[in-house]
Amino acid sequence: MSTLTKLEIAQVLRAEEDINGKDAKRMVAVFFETITHLLLQGEGVKLFGFGQFVLRHKNARPGRNPRTGEAVAISKRRVVVFKAGKTLKARVNK
Repeated sequence: MSTLTKLEIAQVLRAEEDINGKDAKRMVAVFFETITHLLLQGEGVKLFGFGQFVLRHKNARPGRNPRTGEAVAISKRRVVVFKAGKTLKARVNK
């Protein structure tokens, strides 16, 4: 698995779109800040042709520490799930 950093995305923008480095970094930061802000507001984010980030609510439940076997309470929480879109799935499966 490869790790893609925000800096690497900015470098691709700079090279492919002839944008200066500072503007490219800011564009990437604004993109991720926008997605984060919408998720914090409880909204999902759909990126046409790519996929969507969906916010799911998980209820509290009993759990178990796998090392000790001790019972642990898992609190209710929200989780972000990414669902790949049809276009992305089709390109990956070619």
